[in-house]
Amino acid sequence: MAKLKAVWALAAAVLTSTCAISVQADVKLPSIFGSGMVLQRDMAVPVWGWADAGEPVTVQFRDQTVSTQADDKGNWSVKLKPLALGEATALTVKGKNTVTYDNVLVGEVWVCSGQSNMQWSVNAALDPDLERKTANYPQIRLFQVPNVTATEPQKDVKAQWVVCSPQTVGNHTAVGYFFGRELHQILGVPVGVVQTAWGGTRAEAWTSPEMMAKTKELQPIIEGWNELVDSPKAAELLKNYEAALAKWTVNAEAARKAGKTPPNRPAMPEVQRNSRHHPSTLYNAMVSPLVPFAIRGAIWYQGESNASRAYQYRTLMPALIQSWRDVWGQGDFPFYQVQLANFRAVQANPVESDWAELREAQDLAKKALPNVDAVCITDIGAALDIHPKDKQNVGKRLARLALVDLYGMKDIVRQGPTFKSVSFEGNKAIVKFDTHGSALTSYYKDPLVGFALAGEDRKWSWATGKVVGADTVEVTVKGLDKPVAVRYNWADNPQGNLYSESYLPAYPFRTDDWAGITVNNVKP
Repeated sequence: MAKLKAVWALAAAVLTSTCAISVQADVKLPSIFGSGMVLQRDMAVPVWGWADAGEPVTVQFRDQTVSTQADDKGNWSVKLKPLALGEATALTVKGKNTVTYDNVLVGEVWVCSGQSNMQWSVNAALDPDLERKTANYPQIRLFQVPNVTATEPQKDVKAQWVVCSPQTVGNHTAVGYFFGRELHQILGVPVGVVQTAWGGTRAEAWTSPEMMAKTKELQPIIEGWNELVDSPKAAELLKNYEAALAKWTVNAEAARKAGKTPPNRPAMPEVQRNSRHHPSTLYNAMVSPLVPFAIRGAIWYQGESNASRAYQYRTLMPALIQSWRDVWGQGDFPFYQVQLANFRAVQANPVESDWAELREAQDLAKKALPNVDAVCITDIGAALDIHPKDKQNVGKRLARLALVDLYGMKDIVRQGPTFKSVSFEGNKAIVKFDTHGSALTSYYKDPLVGFALAGEDRKWSWATGKVVGADTVEVTVKGLDKPVAVRYNWADNPQGNLYSESYLPAYPFRTDDWAGITVNNVKP
């Protein structure tokens, strides 16, 4: 492990040296600024970067010219006044040198973050051939943050803006692209899609170190990592990794000399503080460098890796959102989540579910913070694949929230039915829904399924549901005379078929507050 540490130290020294040189060189901006970018309309737009200490810096865009002077550490920043839509033009930054970014548009900018289902590309989604063929959208611009970690907040990433086209769209986030495309087609404005997502990652890795440190309920996560990093198990895993890496190096070189394909490089064990799962490492490397680039909001598809600690997610998700809002300084910008899809085996009887509890935690986030919501996709998943290919409907459902909330399109149905209230009348549960302007129905008039009832004994049974009004479902179980609680689609892979007439699925819910199976899980 000593050799490994030496390599890391050398890499850190080179990086530090490189950064020091760049700060002392010509005027420079982070890579989130670049030719082909989209700047957020209708709000002040920060522009920032580095130069020599005391160097005068002037930023010019359209009819605005703003000047400042770099501080004693070489940092500078200005704000452009709110921008309106218009033709593509150049943004120029002048110090001792001049930096010019061409083909800059003004429109809507959205951050698209989370784990693999947000990282999932257009190439891997439904109809990739057709989607690429039709992706000629010169006013949609794409920016993809590379998958890297850091133990301290970083100021920049190696990435660049690209214009959306059949040649460029394939490797970018499918959910982000379909969401952005929907906004672009309906609003008729440029859209910037900023992808910062990494498969298999946990929400704590995307949360700022300050928020993790000050949130009492999240301390077990930090404690768990401290125990792991300092454990004999971690030392043994790293020792084995070094040995495997040395063997791989020899074999890979031999394969290359023989003209053969080298073997796969062994994966480094995720037991160090620079792990992609460690608290704040992805915030540091993949979020911090974007701040405070002006944005309209964020969309988020994650939770699979936190499902075993779903109750803790009730605190963790609002903490993550607030940590982003705190550093961005734009107030309570919209933050739209994607609830977990249906996944795993379908159960013959109602059982407890960590995925159901995680969906509930995602729903509770909107009650904890303003301008937060989630879309329901329990109808597009698959039992054997954690990555549903239908990312088109995910993007559309996210766009519905934004179009209604932010862009004033009240003639659009915002979302599927959500639970409103329940009353118990004898052996019946009378469930009321907020239908968001579209009456209840079952899927193509099939018999209604997905509901479960329980009595005082807390034993759940599948129930018979019947739509008895535009916003009302009557639920009964044969042999249960006095139900006290009702659940809908409370399962890993729910099969409920309650929809609105717009064919948007009803959201899972429960009326009980009985302790779930993840209530005591607090360490990773």
